[in-house]
Amino acid sequence: MFDTLSDRLAATFKNLRGKGRLSEADIDATAREIRIALLEADVALPVVRSFIANVKERARGAEVSQALNPAQQVVKIVNEELISILGGETRRLRFAKNPPTVIMLAGLQGAGKTTLAGKLGLWLKGQGHSPLLVACDLQRPNAVNQLSVVADRAGVAVYAPEPGNGVGDPVQVAKDSIEYAKTKVHDIVIVDTAGRLGIDQELMQQAADIRDAVSPDEILFVVDAMIGQNAVNTAEAFRDGVGFDGVVLSKLDGDARGGAALSIAHVTGKQIMFASNGEKLDDFDAFHPDRMASRILDMGDLLTLIEQAEKTFSQEEAAKMASKLASSKGKDFTFDDFLAQMEQVRKMGSISKLLGMLPGMGQIKDQINNIDERDIDRMAAIIKSMTPKERADPTIINGSRRARIAKGSGSEVSAVKGLVERFFEARKMMSKMAQGGGMPGMPGMPGMGGGPGRQKKQVKQAKGKRKSGNPMKRKAEEQAAAARREAAQNGSVPGLPAGQSGQNFELPDEFKKFMG
Repeated sequence: MFDTLSDRLAATFKNLRGKGRLSEADIDATAREIRIALLEADVALPVVRSFIANVKERARGAEVSQALNPAQQVVKIVNEELISILGGETRRLRFAKNPPTVIMLAGLQGAGKTTLAGKLGLWLKGQGHSPLLVACDLQRPNAVNQLSVVADRAGVAVYAPEPGNGVGDPVQVAKDSIEYAKTKVHDIVIVDTAGRLGIDQELMQQAADIRDAVSPDEILFVVDAMIGQNAVNTAEAFRDGVGFDGVVLSKLDGDARGGAALSIAHVTGKQIMFASNGEKLDDFDAFHPDRMASRILDMGDLLTLIEQAEKTFSQEEAAKMASKLASSKGKDFTFDDFLAQMEQVRKMGSISKLLGMLPGMGQIKDQINNIDERDIDRMAAIIKSMTPKERADPTIINGSRRARIAKGSGSEVSAVKGLVERFFEARKMMSKMAQGGGMPGMPGMPGMGGGPGRQKKQVKQAKGKRKSGNPMKRKAEEQAAAARREAAQNGSVPGLPAGQSGQNFELPDEFKKFMG
């Protein structure tokens, strides 16, 4: 969603590189480019004006003029101002002192509230809670049925006493759900309300009545991130009509301009709390302004990547794999382990999304977007077509075995050969890293591999000190070398008065004061 904005900002900052000092004209040109980039991303005009004014004011200050690298300092300022307009710090859910905590979802029709109720329920379940989804959207056809299906997929409970499709009182359902939750020991109630087609006064009043009936601890306004400026207008109208405590962005994986996300927190004064960035129920997480700003500026989002890895990989499995790679030059690491690792990575989500969280990946986003996710499935099919013996010891895979594996997996013999070769290379590299060798090809760095061997080679190839071709000069050099050898044997140091050794040598008083 922020690709265009990221590209424009990257191009702007590129023009600043290499400048030891920023002139007034440089700052104005940079501010103009950033303004155009934000307006093209559909960011609200008041937000753009405020953002640019703050950036220009800080760019003209001492933090940039006295900086060693002014360009990096400007990027830092833009990053901090982006975090500010996205809401500053991450806002967490407020939980009731006496359960259940009531969370009410509201928003326009088609914003994705019902699906988001399931995503929020699954996310809260993963946090150790026992959520209950309540079907209070009794207007839209099949809304109750949809919520029941989503709840079933998420593995959470649902309360849907009315069939919907225009039948039933949503206010009464919401009121009864609180007692039901207490009876069934659910500590969180998520109320899914009817959506509006624009600013519908009747449904707005219904939302206010549900709010009064259940006294929610959190009212979350669900916004479709793809509708642009209208999201801000709707949010303001809903804030004045019913009120809300936080914003949830849905469809953040879309390709529309993402100005709504950058505008809504600043305009309404309510922070974005959650973001939905995919169709799957687990494509949902808490919204972190600092991480989103880093993604926009192509600085990556390593914290989210680490959190996802921690959820997927167990410490036991990681330790087991590390010990296999560290022993016997990695020969204990088999194709079965390789397959298990691939399946764990798949659980973390789309490969292209994971790569997109790494810093600097915006420069190769076209290649990342063209990654075929089915390649992992093809590799898995090849591995599963091997016998247990072949998976344990890939060195026995010869021509006839490759042909059989290719036929069994529906692939080419060259694909089988390529996978086996890549496996050996990957095992060798991972084994080197597990043993403390680090990444190969980085000489001179401790733990980065390639160091000692290369140093020996350099010593071997190093030429001896050349002697002067001038006989007089050569004789003087030989005499100086002999004097140094004699001094070393007598325990004295060249350059000091005769008979004075380095052990009893003292620095002058001025040097002593300087050295402390």
